[in-house]
Amino acid sequence: MDTAYNNALTFVLRWEGGFVDDPHDHGGRTMKGVTQNVYNAWRTAQRQPIADVKGISNDEVAAIYANNYWKKARCDVLQSHIDLVQFDTAVNMGPIRAVKILQQAVGVGADGDFGAQTQKACEACSPPDTVARYCSIREALYQRFAQAPGQDRFLVGWMNRLNALRGEAGVPGFKRRGSEEIDFGDTDHIERVPDISAEDSIETW
Repeated sequence: MDTAYNNALTFVLRWEGGFVDDPHDHGGRTMKGVTQNVYNAWRTAQRQPIADVKGISNDEVAAIYANNYWKKARCDVLQSHIDLVQFDTAVNMGPIRAVKILQQAVGVGADGDFGAQTQKACEACSPPDTVARYCSIREALYQRFAQAPGQDRFLVGWMNRLNALRGEAGVPGFKRRGSEEIDFGDTDHIERVPDISAEDSIETW
């Protein structure tokens, strides 16, 4: 993969943490942000026996993120900084929701299908303005999702990650953070928000 992907993956993995098995987290048993179910599907597709996700290799992590999130959310065709924001959102909130947020941010119909119209709008947009709008949409979603039963304890971590993303993507008023400044808030990880179908609105929990 290229430098943009490698840099984006470095940022994401700082926030995905290590091994997590939290009953309140919809992702379930997870290592470096890769859930056991995702790892099972990946191993099966590679014609490899099922294995515990706790032992996943770095190469497998990189390949899964590239195929399941970077490419699926079309980060590979986006302008700099927008690609990072789209990738991190796809990882934390699902690729379909990420595409819909992006479509809303660039002012096209949010149908979850990254087609020619969406790509044209992304190519013509101002990255700083789009990133700022995109992150504001994502913040509003976190505020909404924190109202779901048992989810309020994840809000601080969600917002810390989002504000670090803003800094990494150059949003004015936010600074870039190093790995020593990772703060998961009231838990030991950042919760994965369930993805949606193309028929659902971005507010669907």
